[in-house]
Amino acid sequence: MQHRNSMLLIVILAVFIHGCREVSVPRPRGHFRIDLPQKNYTTFTGRESSSDNLPFTFDYPAFGKLSFEEEFENEKGWFNIEFPAYKAKLYLTYMDINHDFDELMEQTYKMNVKNHVSKADAISEKYFNDDKNKVYGVLYDLRGNTATAVQFYMTDSTRHFLRGSLYFASAPDADSLEPVVGYFREDIVHLIETLRWKQ
Repeated sequence: MQHRNSMLLIVILAVFIHGCREVSVPRPRGHFRIDLPQKNYTTFTGRESSSDNLPFTFDYPAFGKLSFEEEFENEKGWFNIEFPAYKAKLYLTYMDINHDFDELMEQTYKMNVKNHVSKADAISEKYFNDDKNKVYGVLYDLRGNTATAVQFYMTDSTRHFLRGSLYFASAPDADSLEPVVGYFREDIVHLIETLRWKQ
């Protein structure tokens, strides 16, 4: 009888111990925390390149590094704002409008929308209309695992055309890049809102 009680106690203890184990639950993949600097801007004057004198100014993040595309010697307006710590680069292209406004708009549409529509989950547009400074354009937000998440063009419709695209030197991963994309998007909006054409 005592042996039976001992066996019953052992079985009850075994069931109790086994039942108290934690159930293994798969955890979602985590992402590294990214520390982003406080907002601080400096002014692009258009005279930063030794070979260029670009006809506009704007504010951009002070920790950004300007670089100019030397391989495009015949094109005066190819330059970048690089953010090495975040493997990010804002590609900028300025063009004079020479009776080719419709062609520039078509190129921009292809680059900003048509080339990314198959990869993007959604594309939204934010319009800018600054009549006082004659600055007009569209900012495109591309959602999903696209090569670029933010693109824009700005123009005065008669003389000036500026196009920009934000890229990261990493595989597209919308979830991990979302906080950084949001941070740089704010800087791009600030750039657009401070853009002024030179007279």
